[in-house]
Amino acid sequence: MGLSLLGTKVGMTRVFDDAGVSVPVTVVKLGPCVVTQIKDEKNDGYNAVQIGFGEMKPRNSTMAMIAHDGKAGTGPLRHHREFRVDAKELENYTLGQTLDASALEGLVFVDVISTSKGKGFAGVMKRHNFKGMPASHGTERKHRSPGSIGGRATDRGRGNQKAGIKMPGHMGAERVTIRSLSLVRIDKEQGLILIKGSVPGANTGLIEVRKPTRLYRSKATRQKAAGK
Repeated sequence: MGLSLLGTKVGMTRVFDDAGVSVPVTVVKLGPCVVTQIKDEKNDGYNAVQIGFGEMKPRNSTMAMIAHDGKAGTGPLRHHREFRVDAKELENYTLGQTLDASALEGLVFVDVISTSKGKGFAGVMKRHNFKGMPASHGTERKHRSPGSIGGRATDRGRGNQKAGIKMPGHMGAERVTIRSLSLVRIDKEQGLILIKGSVPGANTGLIEVRKPTRLYRSKATRQKAAGK
């Protein structure tokens, strides 16, 4: 999987590239993240690095979490994530090490993971892009209806619906992963990165940024040319 970092979504702006073209970007403030645990295959069955982000008051944490983060020489942290690494890469991390936006230097693309905005209870037209009922004569107050669902009944003939039918319900507020977004710029001093593309979640929300796990051939060529 490779390196992952935690941060918060700041908002959107635009920057100009070398050709003077305006590029819309999302600003993400990364870190500082602290390495709170190093797992190896001998003790844990796999190789991974756990990071923590977001300071919090000890009275709002638990004794177990205070002791866990205290081993890394830091106070209790609000969020924890881990990412798997190879045995050779494990040597590059130490307990209590601080990771920031500079760790992504040399990357052209990144994967972004966050919780999407919650939309509440939504109908089928908004939630599943249904076209709705006809707007001609004869359709009365049923324009946004999903239509008949009897064709999705089970084979037993009891009228029970099969699983997976698209119906009204809760929309959004789910984990979303957007792959291979362009990393436009890194501001090491302020710990900011600028990402072009759709970044899920609301402003001030928790964002996880990681090395791309899957690249198409054209993007893989560009990443290889960058040398990382």
